[in-house]
Amino acid sequence: MRFIPQSLLWRTFLLIAALIVVAVLAWAAIFTRAEREPRARQLAQMVVSVVNLTRSALVTAQPDRRRELLLELSDREGIRVYPVEDDDKIAPLPEGAALLQMVAAEVRHQLGADTRLSMERDGEAGFWVSFRIDGDDEYWVMLPRERVERSFPLQWLGWSAAVLLLALAGAYLIMFRVTRPLKALAGAARDIGRGRQPAALVEAGPGEIRSVTHAFNQMSRDLARLDEDRALILAGISHDLRTPLTRLRLAAEMSAGEAAREGIGADIDEMDKIIGQFLDFARDTEGEPPAPTDLNAVIAHIAEPLRRRGARIELRLTELPPLMLRPLALLRLAANLVNNALRHGGAAAPVEVTTRREGSNVVLDVMDRGPGIPQEEADRLKQPFTRLDAARTGAAGAGLGLAIVDRVARGHGGRFDLLPREGGGLIARVTLPDDQCPPGRPKGTERPLGGQGTK
Repeated sequence: MRFIPQSLLWRTFLLIAALIVVAVLAWAAIFTRAEREPRARQLAQMVVSVVNLTRSALVTAQPDRRRELLLELSDREGIRVYPVEDDDKIAPLPEGAALLQMVAAEVRHQLGADTRLSMERDGEAGFWVSFRIDGDDEYWVMLPRERVERSFPLQWLGWSAAVLLLALAGAYLIMFRVTRPLKALAGAARDIGRGRQPAALVEAGPGEIRSVTHAFNQMSRDLARLDEDRALILAGISHDLRTPLTRLRLAAEMSAGEAAREGIGADIDEMDKIIGQFLDFARDTEGEPPAPTDLNAVIAHIAEPLRRRGARIELRLTELPPLMLRPLALLRLAANLVNNALRHGGAAAPVEVTTRREGSNVVLDVMDRGPGIPQEEADRLKQPFTRLDAARTGAAGAGLGLAIVDRVARGHGGRFDLLPREGGGLIARVTLPDDQCPPGRPKGTERPLGGQGTK
């Protein structure tokens, strides 16, 4: 199955080409079979006429002129006459030659059932037909094989090939015109899946294609309007919720006791973080232009402030070339990974962060020694608003951290995996393609990094 083309263009083209070839072969077979019988009758009539004329010439010619007559027939018409000998070695007509069998049947019908026909006599090739004179003397008439054998004209083969190629070219052109709008639709759909707003597609071509293109353009406009509404709603949420939260914090600090203030302040901080996660998840990461980004520097930027506040984080960062990434989106990715590892496994052992190159990819691993997660739940936890109730509990939040990481990784053409760690814990792995080096710097160019490989 791997040899079968995967594109609609080539699959349909090959199918149409096969149908055209089968149709041409079928028509050739029908034509050959339809013209075989009339051609056989025509050849048989020619053979019968030659035999009758030769017999009449031999019968009516003077005995002393027969030799001269035979020589003239041989020179002018290629017809030779021989007496039948008892030791003649003749080859029967080929069984598979349907045309010759039909000619032989028609000749015997007109000349007599005892007429013999052969394609070879005593090693000499030709079309041999026997006849009798006065009922006793039997002779052979030999016609050149070209008289009865049909040679296929090469020009017919050339014209047939030209017509077939023209039909195949027309089939390819038709399928290309049909699949080109579909490719444009597929490209625009991929842009929408990545959060981009594609340009409106040209509504041209057959009616069905125009209808699909028009519906897609309408859907794209509707999605763009929904995205604008979402941004407006999120901006309103950020303003309308954070303003009263700020007033609530001030009121708590002024009126409540110390313990109550700490509790209220923690709740307010948690609510603020939840709002921040909502906003991070809703942000359009595709809108940020890519820039040369040092992945190790981003990790260090996240880790160092946490270390100063007492978090146990170990960095093992391999030297990497700058990549064309979206810095703010990558900061959100790294922050969510590290904070998630600290929240669920930072108390058991230090969180380990590593970077390395694997072939054409750059790999970021954030590892903890927390309770881990069942492997069958890994994909579900990357969905928005999803938390694992059994294994990694006790954490507050909206359940958007891993969804943000997954969205950012996919937006960079990479992937995000949650893997079990040997000895217990979890490995949060982000794999990014190493094909985004900035212009002017060849891929694989290293540059020294200071102070990022220490623990």
